[in-house]
Amino acid sequence: MSPRTILYTGKGGVGKTSVATATALACARAGQRTVVMSTDPAHSLSDSLDTQLGSTPREVTKNLFAQEVQANEEMERHWASVQSWLTDLLADRGLERITAEELTVPPGFDELFALLQIKEHHDSGEYDVVVVDCAPTGETLRLLSFPDVAKWWIEKVFPWERKLMAAARPFAKTFLDLPLPDKAVYDEVERLVGSLVAMNEILRDRSRTSVRLVMTPDRMVINEAMRTFTYLNLYGYLTDAVIVNRLFPEELDGGYFENWRATQQKHLKLVRSAFEPVPVLTAPYFDEEVIGEQMLDKLGDAIFSGTPAEAAPGDILFDTLIQDISVNNGTATLLLSLPFVEKGEIGLNKIGLEVVIRVGDQKRTLMLPSSLVGYKPAGAKIEDGRLRVDFKQAERVVRGGRDVKEPVA
Repeated sequence: MSPRTILYTGKGGVGKTSVATATALACARAGQRTVVMSTDPAHSLSDSLDTQLGSTPREVTKNLFAQEVQANEEMERHWASVQSWLTDLLADRGLERITAEELTVPPGFDELFALLQIKEHHDSGEYDVVVVDCAPTGETLRLLSFPDVAKWWIEKVFPWERKLMAAARPFAKTFLDLPLPDKAVYDEVERLVGSLVAMNEILRDRSRTSVRLVMTPDRMVINEAMRTFTYLNLYGYLTDAVIVNRLFPEELDGGYFENWRATQQKHLKLVRSAFEPVPVLTAPYFDEEVIGEQMLDKLGDAIFSGTPAEAAPGDILFDTLIQDISVNNGTATLLLSLPFVEKGEIGLNKIGLEVVIRVGDQKRTLMLPSSLVGYKPAGAKIEDGRLRVDFKQAERVVRGGRDVKEPVA
């Protein structure tokens, strides 16, 4: 059976690495053979576990293995032939070789190469649980949508591309002095695309894989988490929990931090409204750093004491995509799961990409994809436990020789 895979992501500085490591340790304590891997270029997994880690998994305690994936090593394995050819090509065109080499890796590819370790752990069959401490951004996961296009390209275009290059190679050498890619380059690209497609299928297997968002109770952090959540739904990745970290405890009421605690509690209500019915788990602000097994155990106990009844840290805590967004010819439709809401008066308010939805006494706040910034709400209704919201793109009219957008009535 394929291992259970849990990916943690969130804004930098929210304690994502600590939460990921605490989860992995909790799974290991339950007897599951677990590996926790960091793909963040600025690794802090070694600091969290208070031990030195390398690029290959090392057992740090019973049933728990850990590694800090080195992107440069993964690039050497998956991109060496392509990089060599591109470097020669750019150097021949006058760029300094060190600059040319830097330009041969597209932005974001280093983390994609690191994430290929997920596929290798799945193929190895050595682990029951794979926990991934991703870089502090949701963009990594959005990049993983491109294998759908790459798969089409490799099946439809790639055979013709090879034939054309084979025919053009003698002419290029004679007239253009242009080094064309050889078979090794094509083979490497084909292997890479195949691996990314396979990894994409692993990450979209909602019976075994989920993403968990980590945040602190700060409005800017929550907004980013909401945007990430929208994109995860948009690309078909399951979010089975969100973790609000570093909440001030009740003991601080009446003291210097009373106002801070009140603000945090207000923001916690926003999180619950934005992500419901996805479980919202919480962890307190501890009185010492979360470093080492003892503190990681405390963090894990605090987080997973709030899971649904009898759920273990490695379980799928929620199994439904609650948002579905489709866009077609100037209109867009949002389907939002609201299983506990009956028919009632619906209120909509959209400011930029933020939409506030009220149904009766229930309120939801969510972020739309950036491509819908010019769309306005055009209607809403409840169907079979789901709220349907229709949007329409602002119409373009010409005024004074200028092309402007007219808001939808």
